Amino acid sequence: MQSSRFLKAVNFFLTALVLTTLLTSPAGAKKNPEKIKNIKKLLVVSGIQEQLSYMKEGVLNSYSQMIAAAYPKVPDAFWDDFNGLVGGKDMEALVEHVIPVYDKHMSNEVIIKLIEMFETPFWKEWREKMPVISREAGIAGQKWLHETTQSENFKQKIDRLVAKYELEKLNASPAKSPK
Repeated sequence: MQSSRFLKAVNFFLTALVLTTLLTSPAGAKKNPEKIKNIKKLLVVSGIQEQLSYMKEGVLNSYSQMIAAAYPKVPDAFWDDFNGLVGGKDMEALVEHVIPVYDKHMSNEVIIKLIEMFETPFWKEWREKMPVISREAGIAGQKWLHETTQSENFKQKIDRLVAKYELEKLNASPAKSPK
């Protein structure tokens, strides 16, 4: 009898918790259709929706590298099918996940002002050039990283740190005992 009361109490608590979460979360909140429409427009005119597409490409590229490493011989037809795994509906679902973040943190008035700003010729040019700038800056950063980590000076700094913290001694394998 005691355990039955306990289970009822736990069940009541969990039900109350779920209802409270649903009623206070953005999913449970009443949404302003005009604001949602404006958020979607903002995602397009700001270039954010295009950036979300790059996320898709990044995920697919990561998986394709793992597949290529595990299976060196893969027919082209596989890659055609693979590249279609994440489609338009998946990207729409991603946008639907992003909308509540904007809804939570921005007023409709701010969203409208941002749309107006992003529709100016200045921002259109910026948005068009930003992917190329980001890509080239990334390449420059990778080049710098390679040059830095491959330099003799950097290697000497690493050697000094290894010696300072006695990593060789710390990680030495125990001497084998003769049999």
